[in-house]
Amino acid sequence: MSKNLGWRAGVVLFSILWAIVFLIPSLTDQLPVWWSHILPKDKIRLGLDLQGGIHLVLEVESVKALESHLESVIDDLKNELRRKKIRYAEIKRQGMEKIVLTLINNEDTEQSLDSIKGSYSDFDVSPSSDDKGAPVVTLSLKKEAVAHIRKFAVDQALETIRNRIDQFGVSEPEIRPQEDDRILVQLPGVSDPKRAVALIGKTALLEFKLVDDEHSIEDALKGNIPPGDEILYEYSIDPKTGLQKKEPLLLKKRSVLTGQYLTDARVQIDNRYNEPYVSLSFDSRGAKIFERVTGENIKKRLAIVLDDKVNSAPVIQDKIAGGRAQITGRFSMEDARDLAIVLRAGALPAPVKILEERTVGPSLGKDSIEKGSKSMMIGGIAVIIFMVIYYSFSGIIANLALILNILFIMAGLAFFGATLTLPGIAGIVLTIGMAVDANVLIYERMREELRLGKTPRSAIDEGYSKAWVAIFDSNVTTLIAGLVLFQFGTGPIRGFAVTLCIGIVSTLYSAVFCTRIIFDYLYVHRNMKKISI
Repeated sequence: MSKNLGWRAGVVLFSILWAIVFLIPSLTDQLPVWWSHILPKDKIRLGLDLQGGIHLVLEVESVKALESHLESVIDDLKNELRRKKIRYAEIKRQGMEKIVLTLINNEDTEQSLDSIKGSYSDFDVSPSSDDKGAPVVTLSLKKEAVAHIRKFAVDQALETIRNRIDQFGVSEPEIRPQEDDRILVQLPGVSDPKRAVALIGKTALLEFKLVDDEHSIEDALKGNIPPGDEILYEYSIDPKTGLQKKEPLLLKKRSVLTGQYLTDARVQIDNRYNEPYVSLSFDSRGAKIFERVTGENIKKRLAIVLDDKVNSAPVIQDKIAGGRAQITGRFSMEDARDLAIVLRAGALPAPVKILEERTVGPSLGKDSIEKGSKSMMIGGIAVIIFMVIYYSFSGIIANLALILNILFIMAGLAFFGATLTLPGIAGIVLTIGMAVDANVLIYERMREELRLGKTPRSAIDEGYSKAWVAIFDSNVTTLIAGLVLFQFGTGPIRGFAVTLCIGIVSTLYSAVFCTRIIFDYLYVHRNMKKISI
C-alpha cells in the first residue's frame, strides 16, 4: 500500500483542487478577465423555490392544430381541383377530422378520388352522395395522423417557447412536456412575470392580407360580408389623449404571405419620428412572393396582421424587392423587442392556455436558503461531535471525509449544471447524515479485529476489505433508487434525486478512498502502533 500512496494522495489533491475551481464562480463575482477563457465560470444554479420567479403549466390547444391542418388541406385541394378543371359545389370541414367535398358532375368522382388518394395519404377517402343525389367525397383523417399532428403541435410549441425564453434572456429555465398536451415552464429570477407570460402565450401568427376597398365596410359591419372577406381591427394609441382606438378593416381572408418565410426580425429606430419599429427579412421564396404581390397591387393597401389584429395597413406605392418589410405601430422599445423575439422564434402551431400560474418571491427563496444552510450546519456539527466522542481520533478522520464530501457535492452540482432546489438541500442534509455510515461500518469491523488481537495494519486491511461489500451494496441500491426518482419524478423529486445521487458517489469516494489514504499514511508509512478508535 505504501508504494502507491503517492499517486493516491495526488488523486485526492487533484480532486480537491478541481472542486475548488468549480466552486469559486459560485462564491464570488470578482473573477479576473482571463478566468472565463481558461477555467469554468458556471455557478451553482438555484431553482425556482430558492431564486424566485414564475411557475406556469400551459396546455397546447392541439385541436386547433388539427383545424389549421384541415383548413390548409382544403386550400390545397381547391387549387388542385381548379388546376385539373374539376368542378365542385362546396368544400367544407366537418368537425376536426373530416373534409366533405361536394362535386357537381358524377363523371368527376373517379378522377377526384384518384387525385386525392395520391396526394393525401393521411386520409381515408370514401365516395357517397347527398340528399339531392350530388356526388360527395369524404376525407377522414386517420387516427395515427391525428395523433401525429397533435404530438407535433406540442413538440413544436415546446421548441418555440424554448426559443422565445432563450432570446428573452432567462437563465436556467426549465421547460419540459407533461401528459395531456401540457408543458411545464419554470423561469427562475424573472422580475417581470406579466411580460414573460405575454411573451410565452402570444401565438405570433404573422399574415399579410390585402384590404378590400371595393366593398363597403359599413355594409360588412351590418352583416353583409362579401364571400372570401373578413373584418379585423387595427388598434392604435391616440398621441394626444393616450386612449386606444380601433378601426375596422375589411380584408381578404386569404393570406398572400405568412411568417413561415420570415428569416429575421430586428428592432430599428425611425429617424423621422424617433420611434421604434420592427424590420422584417424574408427568405428567397418569401422575397419573390412579396415582390410579386406588391407589384400586382400598387395603390392598394396591404394589411400586416399579427394574431388577427391589424398592426398597420399601408398603401403599396411601388413594387418592393429585396424581401424586406416593416411593422410600425407606435411601439415602446420593450414592446418592439418582444414582438421581434416572438417573430424570430416563430409562431406557435396552436394557441396555448395557461392552466396554472404561480409567482415565487425571492424573499421566500432567501428564507429557504438560510433555513436550509442552517439545517446543514446543525446536522453537520451534530455528526462531527458524535464521531469525535464515539471514535476519538478515527472520528476526526471521518469528519475530514465528511467535509470533503460536502465540497465534492457542491462542486458536482456546478460541474453537471444541476439546479439546486429546496428538496435538493434536503437531499444534501440526508447525505450528511448518511455520509459517516460507511466509516461506522469500517470502524466497527476494525474494533472487532483489534479485539481479536490483530495488529493495527491488519485491522485496517480487514476493516476496509470486509466492510466494503456491505458499503457498496447499500449505496448502489440507494443510487439505483435515486436514478429512478430522477428519471420518472417531477420537479421537486428530481431536485432531491440529483443531490442524493451526487452525494452517494461522493460519499463512497471520500469515506472509503480518502480515509484509507490517511490510515495508510499514519499506520503503514509512519508506523504508528495504536489506533485511536
